[in-house]
Amino acid sequence: MAITGDQALVKKINKSIILSTIREHAPLSRARVSELTGLNKATVSNLVTELIENHLVTEIGPGQSSGGRKPLMLLFNNTAGYAIGIELTVAKLRGVLTDLAGNIVHETSLPLTDHDIPSVTARIITMTKQLQTEAPLSPHGVIGIGVGVPGMVDEEGTILFAPNLGWNTVPLANMLEEELGLPVTIDNEANAGASGELHFGAGKGMRHLIYISAGSGIGSGIMIDGGLYKGAWGYAGETGHMSIDAEGKQCTCGNRGCWELYASEKAYDETKLQLPAATTAELVAYAEQGDPAVLELYRSIGHRLGIGITNIVNSFNPERIIVGGPLSEARDYMEDSLQQVVAKRTLPYHMRSLQISFAQLGSKSTLIGSAYGAISQFLGHIRVSA
Repeated sequence: MAITGDQALVKKINKSIILSTIREHAPLSRARVSELTGLNKATVSNLVTELIENHLVTEIGPGQSSGGRKPLMLLFNNTAGYAIGIELTVAKLRGVLTDLAGNIVHETSLPLTDHDIPSVTARIITMTKQLQTEAPLSPHGVIGIGVGVPGMVDEEGTILFAPNLGWNTVPLANMLEEELGLPVTIDNEANAGASGELHFGAGKGMRHLIYISAGSGIGSGIMIDGGLYKGAWGYAGETGHMSIDAEGKQCTCGNRGCWELYASEKAYDETKLQLPAATTAELVAYAEQGDPAVLELYRSIGHRLGIGITNIVNSFNPERIIVGGPLSEARDYMEDSLQQVVAKRTLPYHMRSLQISFAQLGSKSTLIGSAYGAISQFLGHIRVSA
């Protein structure tokens, strides 16, 4: 399909390309921006001037000269504004305030005991307003909010189905925008986690990666050729509901033997082991002390995680698998059994260049990725493909 656009769209695309180049390669000169983007020097100079006027780019002292006057170097102004990232889970609400480069300025959390829509929405609004008060003075202030949720989300920010919350067709983006007066982006928490790791964590430089979010359930963020794959209608990545036991346990989604029943925090309630605690943070502390029941629990979860990851690797042939979410805090006790299963069961050609790692951002991948969703919208990031 031919891609067409008027002059305003072309200008917007060029400005997005220039800003992305400065963010990625700064400090650099206008001439270097022209070389890297292929845009002529006059276009670069005019658009850089606009970016400086908008406080998104700053000039610093002169750089090295290759002959003639030393060029002024350009930097991305990551404190021109701030974004809020929120992660909604079954047990709690977590939030961060970040600058435009994804650096956390402030973080907070609230417990969730009630999952009815009015209660959760009220808590999100309360948390957002609290985080807004923590934002330093800046030219653009708080530019938007990104929310990662455990469920299927459409392009309008409506949560279509979140089985662990008991939600169906909740227009969360519209509800929050009306109350807060700020742009709101909503995405599946695994997609947000994948975005966080791609831009700021273990996925930097990767074109084909899959992020596995393991916590109260399991979801996957799938990056293909550097872009987030959402499927025909935006629902891709619900890997926690693929069956790894055809006649297994009944799941709340209606299926049986779902992966997340055996390889997420749901396994804590299903195990026959006598556990000394009920949360990941507490159980990891017991694992550090060598508690045999907890060590066996995480060995088993690692094994089951490996089975599901094998299915994903054989299906998608990614460069990298990144395991994140709250359960990743138990990495030291799951990784060996996980890696052994994948090495044993994965097709050999798929293993040739595959790397399996844990989230560089730890349990904050979704938070930072959610904030990046708001940042990307504000900066006007445009991805064009033929």
